[in-house]
Formats: sequence, structure tokens, C-alpha cells
Amino acid sequence: MRISTVTMYEQGVSAMNRQQADFTEVGQQIASGKRVVNPSDAPRDASRAVGVSQSLAVNAQQESSRTTARNSLGQEESVLNSVSDAIGSAKSMVVQAGNGTLSDADRESLASDLEGTYETLVGLGNTTDGNGTYLFSGYQDNAKAFSRTDDGDGVDTISYEGDQGVKQQKVDAERSMNTSDTGSDVFMKFSSGSEYIAEAGEGNTGSMTFSGPDVRDAAADGYGDAYEISFAENGDGDLEYTVTNTNSGDDVATAEYTDGETIEFGGVALTLEGEPADGDSLNVTPGGDMNEEQASLFKTIGDTINALRQPVETDADQAALDNTLSTASRKLDASLDNVLTTRASVGARMNELDALDDVGGNREIAYEQTRSDLVDVDYNSAISDYMLSQVGLQASQKSFADIQQMSLFQYLN
Repeated sequence: MRISTVTMYEQGVSAMNRQQADFTEVGQQIASGKRVVNPSDAPRDASRAVGVSQSLAVNAQQESSRTTARNSLGQEESVLNSVSDAIGSAKSMVVQAGNGTLSDADRESLASDLEGTYETLVGLGNTTDGNGTYLFSGYQDNAKAFSRTDDGDGVDTISYEGDQGVKQQKVDAERSMNTSDTGSDVFMKFSSGSEYIAEAGEGNTGSMTFSGPDVRDAAADGYGDAYEISFAENGDGDLEYTVTNTNSGDDVATAEYTDGETIEFGGVALTLEGEPADGDSLNVTPGGDMNEEQASLFKTIGDTINALRQPVETDADQAALDNTLSTASRKLDASLDNVLTTRASVGARMNELDALDDVGGNREIAYEQTRSDLVDVDYNSAISDYMLSQVGLQASQKSFADIQQMSLFQYLN
């Protein structure tokens, strides 16, 4: 069979084109660092690589969310640290105010100092982040967490204006984390399990003071319930007290009052001194059961400031001041415990974010390795293929040039 010159040219050009295509493909792989330059090069691997890339993007988004959450929690932790310091300062002034040698002027000076701490706490409660968002307003983060009302009777009344919503951030595939705490939970709440707190009833006129209450038996019947101690004269003109369980409404004890007596009920003990008046009362309540008004840090300090500014002229005045200071001391301790508990929770969440960062970093490395195995080039193999393709291309070019010399017309003169 005779082979025409056209056939030889076509076959030669076709061979060079194939070698040139192989040579170019390997060159693109080396230049790009990718074995799969186009999806058509390896459709299955390219499809899997897209899925891995999406997983990497999700992991990167979660890392960004953790950064945002860490910034929010870091700001809150800083504020809570300042709140703890302010409560400690207030507690120190309350203890100092209990010194019986102080004059009215001395107590007024302490009240002024305590008012400065009060204003500091109000400012901390209305702290904003760098974007003007209020930290403790819940979902109402464009409005102040706490507002103040001047009722014309001493220190302004502070009210919580936020809601109970707690902002969350999705920080991992299966983990959504609280990135804030509400102002009511921080400034107007005592931790569950807080110790009992005693308060003198409004309108007391006697000179009775109290110390405690102290826990004597946490397993006693009625422990954890709230109680009221009321004082009244009996038919003989003697003063009696009645202890009432306000949870059940039952009277648990009735006896004649004795100055300096320690009375026990529901597993707690309270020492009473001085002379109560007919109609006086005391309320003994577990800290964790107190409502927002009772547990309000601002009200505790505000009531103390108002009490310090009242002149002490009689034994009843002194008793009212002492009882207010005793209650304030207990409440400040409970408020501090609550703030410290919240700080511990914030710290635990920040530690969890660090752990999730480590997990996310390891996950990113694994994803990157999987994607690399699917689409990245093996340079050793690619360079070998590149050299082989180059040799093949050169051979096809040399063959084509040699075939061109095989025409009989080369020998005709």
C-alpha cells in the first residue's frame, strides 16, 4: 500500500499536537501546583474537593464567630472585674460606717464616698462596646440597660430597662454559646444557695438590732423557706414574738421576747438585742429567693446612703442604722458572690473557646490535607512526566523533520 505525502504530513502533525498537548498539560500542573487544573481533568476528585472547600469555609466562619464571641466575653469580664472592685470598696465603707464613734458629719462623708461608688456601678451597668451596643441590655442593646428616676427621696431609683434575652453565637458545628449576660442577672440577682438575709420591717420604731442569721442545721424541716418574725404585746403587757413560715403560712414558734436571746427556726439562728416596739417585724429570706428589687445592688447601696445621711439622735435611730448596715453587708456579700459566679462562667466560656480553637485548627489542617491529596500536584511525578513529555515532543518533531526528507523530489535535479 502506498502512503501519500498528505497522509504522512497529517500523521506527523497529529503526533506533534498530541505531544504538545501532553507537554502543555503537565506544564500547567507544575505552574499552578494543581493536579486537577480543570474539573474535566478528574471530575470525581474535583467534586470532592469542592465539598472539602465548603467545609473549610464553614470552619473559617466558625473561627470568626469565636473571635467575635471572645471579644464580647472579654469586654464583659473586664467590666465584671471593675464591678467586683466597686462592691469590695462599698463593703469596706459599710463596715467603716458601723463604727459607733462616728459622728453625723463622718457618716455624711462616708455617704458621699459611697455615692461615688454608686455612680461608678451605674456607669458600669450601662457600659457599651466599641459599636455603641450596651453590654447588659439583652436583645435591647441599642438602649441603656439601666435608667434612673429621681423620686425626690434620697438617691435616684435605678430600674432595669433591658430584656431577659441572652445573645448567642454559633462557635462550632454543634455549639451555640451565650456571649453576654443580662443586667438583671448581674446587678439585681443573688446566686441560688445564697445565705439567709434578715431585714427590718418598714416602719419599725423600736431599738432592737439583730445579728445573723446563721445556719445551724441545713437538714432541718423548713430550711430554705422564708420567715417573718413579728413582735406584739400579749394580754399581760409582755412583748412576744411569733415566727411565721411565709411559704406555708404556718406559725412555727411563739415565745416571750428576751433581750440578747438567740432564737432558732428552720435550721437558722438569729440573735436579737435591744427593745422592739409593738408591731415591729423582721423578715428572714434566703438570698436566692429574693426578687429583683430586694436583690438590686443599686437599691442596697442607695438605701445605705440614705441611712447614713439620717441624723442619729435616739436609740431607735441607731438601731435603724445598724440594721440597715447589717442587711447591706449581707446583701453586698451576696451580690459579690453573684458577680464572681458570673465571672467564673465567663472565664469558663473563654476557656472553651480556646479549646474549640484548637479543635478548629486541627480540623483545618485535616481538611487542607484532604483537599491537597485530591487536587494538588505531586511535583516529583509531574517533573518526571514533564521531562518525558518534552522528550516525546522533541522526538515527534525530529520524526516529522526526517519524514520530510523522504520525498523522491529531493533526488531530482
